[in-house]
Amino acid sequence: MLNHELSKNNFFMKEACHLAETSIQLGGGPFGCIITDPSENIIGRGHNRVTIDNDPTLHAEMVAIKDACRQKNTFNLSGCTLYTSCEPCPMCLSAIYWARIGTVFYGNTRADASNIGFDDSFIYEEVSKPIEERSVVMKQVGYEDSNTNFEIWKTAFEIWKNYEKRIDY
Repeated sequence: MLNHELSKNNFFMKEACHLAETSIQLGGGPFGCIITDPSENIIGRGHNRVTIDNDPTLHAEMVAIKDACRQKNTFNLSGCTLYTSCEPCPMCLSAIYWARIGTVFYGNTRADASNIGFDDSFIYEEVSKPIEERSVVMKQVGYEDSNTNFEIWKTAFEIWKNYEKRIDY
């Protein structure tokens, strides 16, 4: 059984790495990712498209998650496994949690990525800081003044809370 697990994981990791190579050939970053369902079928594929499509959110994991969600017609990928050529960045890790993917296998570490120019350590540091200490200025607006037009966002939350057809995620 152990050999089957190792063989399966190596196969899926090689698929993710082939996507990373494809990304490089197309002008993207060296990252690839696949997602398998509980039956071990590949349901999502992605490679880095940041520079290809000029979109900083198109990391390999994000593309693969979007693909898997389209294939399965759901936002909930519980029971699925993600294989990626590199340890996920904070954005991708957040998406993995939101998609409820239970297991992630990765190749290179974030230190390896940093060594070739993909350093995301500042993001890890930033999210651990209190809001007022972050380098991106973040200010809450309209919360204390209930007479402003910003009351609408509070209303949207109230509508959602009482909405009978809502789909919780």
